[in-house]
Amino acid sequence: MQGFIIKLTRAREEDMIVTIIAEENLHTLYRFYGARHSPINMGFKIDFEAEYSMKTSIGRLRDVIHLGFPWIGQYERIRLWQQFISLFYPHLKDSESIGNFYFSLLHDASVRWKEQNPKRVAIESYVRLLDYEGRLHKDPICFFCDLPIEKDISLIRAFLPAHQNCSHTLTINLKGLEWLYSHASTLFLDDNEIERLWYVINEGL
Repeated sequence: MQGFIIKLTRAREEDMIVTIIAEENLHTLYRFYGARHSPINMGFKIDFEAEYSMKTSIGRLRDVIHLGFPWIGQYERIRLWQQFISLFYPHLKDSESIGNFYFSLLHDASVRWKEQNPKRVAIESYVRLLDYEGRLHKDPICFFCDLPIEKDISLIRAFLPAHQNCSHTLTINLKGLEWLYSHASTLFLDDNEIERLWYVINEGL
């Protein structure tokens, strides 16, 4: 099966506990260290086998093949990818059967990561995630004061809408935000707005 590594935890010596988003499930597996093992890292897409035994409570990660990205040698892109994908562990850590949405979302993002601005890809992917989970707040009602927002809208964690005076953060142009929500596209957001939304994403999914 295939999956994306979203967390690596060092166990004894060089062994690792590896958490993977696969096509249908979230797997947490033990990987024994060995010289013949292919190297793995945070964010890698891998093909693997999970071996389970009655003797242990955690499965074993076996037969790992790294499915490389075309942009794997570009430091800035891999850094942003690892930063983005690491957010999925705290969001999904208590889940097991997660369906194929998250795997498909990451696969699509990894394909687009090469040609597009990675931060824009991450923001567009996050809007799709919020919409899938029923957490996309399209109504311009301020999270802090519960009053309508007629202009100067800003977004806080989980893209919750707020008045600029309530949140004391940068504003997002309303046309660009509406287009983002309806088309999962950052076409009408400028670079400053992208930086703001990237910062918001990194507060947690």
